[in-house]
Amino acid sequence: MEKAKSFEIPKRAVWEAYKKVKANKGAAGIDEVSIAKFEKDLGNNLYKLWNRMSSGSYFPLPVKAVAIPKKSGGTRVLGVPTVADRTAQMVVKERFEPKVETVFLEDSYGYRPGKSAIDAVGVTRKRCWRYDWVLEFDIRGLFDNIDHELLMKAIRKHTDCRWEILYIERWLKAPFRTEEGAIVERAKGTPQGGVISPVMANLFLHYAFDLWVKRRYPQNPWVRYADDGLVHCRTRQEAEKLREELMKRFEECKLELHPDKTRIVYCKDDDRRGDYQNISFDFLGYTFRPRRAKSKYGKYFISFLPAVSDKATKSMRRIIHDWRMHLKPDKSIEDLSRMFNPIVRGWINYYGHFYKSRLHIVLRYFNGCLVHWARRKYKRFNRHRRRAEYWLGRLARREPRLFTHWQMGTLPTAG
Repeated sequence: MEKAKSFEIPKRAVWEAYKKVKANKGAAGIDEVSIAKFEKDLGNNLYKLWNRMSSGSYFPLPVKAVAIPKKSGGTRVLGVPTVADRTAQMVVKERFEPKVETVFLEDSYGYRPGKSAIDAVGVTRKRCWRYDWVLEFDIRGLFDNIDHELLMKAIRKHTDCRWEILYIERWLKAPFRTEEGAIVERAKGTPQGGVISPVMANLFLHYAFDLWVKRRYPQNPWVRYADDGLVHCRTRQEAEKLREELMKRFEECKLELHPDKTRIVYCKDDDRRGDYQNISFDFLGYTFRPRRAKSKYGKYFISFLPAVSDKATKSMRRIIHDWRMHLKPDKSIEDLSRMFNPIVRGWINYYGHFYKSRLHIVLRYFNGCLVHWARRKYKRFNRHRRRAEYWLGRLARREPRLFTHWQMGTLPTAG
């Protein structure tokens, strides 16, 4: 007869959690056990994990620290738990997240089911037309600096499940193991890369920012996506006062606003007089600034609108460059379509949502790389770029569905 467990955790919950972890893919942790390796003894591995979690004897391994480059320069440290630890976190996340989702506010968008970054960009676009000023803020090192005591207080407010609280606390305290093999103890933060970390960050900021601004500034709409946020203001003075109070608020919560990324911006357009130093801001890969627009009556005017940011276009061009298409003359045009179409489609679906014409810079560059590939593949085009362009242009008109961006009219030059 099986011994009674300390905690009632269904075996099915562990199995369902693992399926989600597998779907999310991800690298191996410090034990070097990949998902493929974990699956070789899947039944036994999941049973051992369930047994340890149910008995209270589950302790996570140290988190593998991996430094990745940031678009703005420098590096960001990601924490990669083991496959078993990611599965355990998913078990708790699936139980805990619905309890806090019911209290999270409408304008919190990051890492939430049924909400997206595009939703946040869309609502911001409309509010910039109604409010003249924006306070743009960014929290410095949010995931690295969340106070454990304050976070655990918030967690206990929303659950009395002993094993949820126990394991969340153990994950928060799990040390990092650096790439050099050193063990680094942690007294604050929740590893960026952990399955449950986004929910923890949202819960912390729900109390640190969301509820605070709603209570103190009910007349000012806001939007937050993880550690990036905006508050819309009617006057510059209102924005300056809010910035001062917000800095104090985050200090109380043991966080710091990034001084270079926290700014007041004037939403300049044809109807807004006067000048201000900052008339643009970046949010979720889009740059909001004055842009030429056309009314339904055919009249041109200047509106404050989002379009894909320069940083995002440079990043996409760099990725296309690194594909080295011209070094793949052994591939057919259909091969290239299968290899790269899903990525290009994803870019169009996201960055083409607003002011799509700005994305053509990237798509034309992609066409240029296809021309370069054609010149390397076919000897008759080797010294004749115009002929390669003409051939590719005719192909695009004959088979526009071959590449996603050809369907939206970004065709190669056809001579």
